[in-house]
Amino acid sequence: MANIFDLFKQISASNETGKLPVKYIVAGLGNPGKEYENTRHNAGFLTIDYIAEKKGVKIDRAKFKALTATVDIGGVGVLLMKPQTFMNNSGEAVGEAARFYKLAPENIIVISDDVNLDVGRLRVRKSGSAGGQKGLNDIIEVMGTESIPRIRVGVGKKPHPDYDIKDWVLSSFTKEEKEALSAIYTKALSGVEKIVSEDINGAMQICNGK
Repeated sequence: MANIFDLFKQISASNETGKLPVKYIVAGLGNPGKEYENTRHNAGFLTIDYIAEKKGVKIDRAKFKALTATVDIGGVGVLLMKPQTFMNNSGEAVGEAARFYKLAPENIIVISDDVNLDVGRLRVRKSGSAGGQKGLNDIIEVMGTESIPRIRVGVGKKPHPDYDIKDWVLSSFTKEEKEALSAIYTKALSGVEKIVSEDINGAMQICNGK
């Protein structure tokens, strides 16, 4: 009887994806609200919206302080999520979901913006520091480890050294930048598919080249 609540959680997790229990979380990071929709800091939201569209779902179920959807990726149950806690507190939502599904940090994939990469570039890493990305840093702190796979989406370097970084990441993409960003969404999805299939080296080969 001591494990009845664990059993209930397993059944609940299975029901959400039909028959597949959730084995991975893919968290796209950003800020909620229409005023942030097309800003550089919301590259994670934009990317995961594309993934959801390709999988035929909408990320609109409110759970774990996030908007969520469950999908089948290569026979694996995956929770897609967009934390609604604002960027700097992304760990609250991701940590809550990870605890519910009893997932190891290695089974959490974070998609976030990267100001050190040109627009239209991706970078997959298995682990490492947050590199100044505060949402990813909060997830690392909550999970207690840097061993969290991540896909970094290039949003471009700030135009000059004295430009305020906060103003830069909250600025909108130009038309040309949106087109460059759209061109890499397919690669990002392929990267997620590789990581979920436990082939992160394959994800790096797909995503880390020019």
